[in-house]
Amino acid sequence: MRERRRHITILCAEDDPEDRMLIEDAMEDSRLVNDLHFVEDGEQLMDYLYHRGKYTELSNLSLPGLILLDLNMPKKDGREALEEIKADPDLRRIPIVVLTTSKAEEDILRTYDLGVSGFVVKPVTFETLVTIMKTVSKYWFEIVEPPPQ
Repeated sequence: MRERRRHITILCAEDDPEDRMLIEDAMEDSRLVNDLHFVEDGEQLMDYLYHRGKYTELSNLSLPGLILLDLNMPKKDGREALEEIKADPDLRRIPIVVLTTSKAEEDILRTYDLGVSGFVVKPVTFETLVTIMKTVSKYWFEIVEPPPQ
């Protein structure tokens, strides 16, 4: 199979600084060359997507090609942000992978009902996180055809 790597911006909504650092390190260890941007809560996520507030300078950039979404964040949690994104015709095609500590069946069912593309429970070890990032990379950037932006 011919390798098809695409340059896609990844937006990660994660409030925990240590988790952000681990995700960034895991992506580097996975040799992902995609741009990775972080927001710290659901309000910042929506501001980023709508180019509001401190993200107005991004108005000339295309939307992210993938969102990694934590569910448990301050201000507006990931569940609320997911619902808002999937209700917007301009945003709903962005693939969203939930990356959270929650294993609650209710969260899994609700996020899939809202249109999430995948649900991943945050692993305990860094090595497992690297494996997950490699798998995410292979799937989203080599195997599937994302919607055009």
